[in-house]
Order: sequence, then C-alpha cells, then structure tokens
Amino acid sequence: MKCRECGQPLKVLRRCRQVRLQCSGCRKEYQIHEVAADLDPETEAELERFTCIIYD
Repeated sequence: MKCRECGQPLKVLRRCRQVRLQCSGCRKEYQIHEVAADLDPETEAELERFTCIIYD
C-alpha cells in the first residue's frame, strides 16, 4: 500500500493494543478503518497474522 500523502510504502506498525499503518516516508499513521477500502492483498495477508485488531 502507498501513503495517501506522499506515495511512499506503508508498513504495519504493531503496538501493545494497536495496529496502525505507518508511512515509511512522511511517517503519517493511518488507523485500519481509514484505509480498509484500499487494502491490497499483501497488506491484508500481513494483517491476518493478528488475532484481533482494536479500532480506536
């Protein structure tokens, strides 16, 4: 997936109680629900590794 702001790749960022997508360029963070409609198969596969994603 690419960042909506700068077009750089997003990486999955896991914290204790959160999963976010963070841009490797501008460091902007996205909550999963903000980009759910745009998830690509590779990112979806990575997110499937987590048993629970807390939306906040």
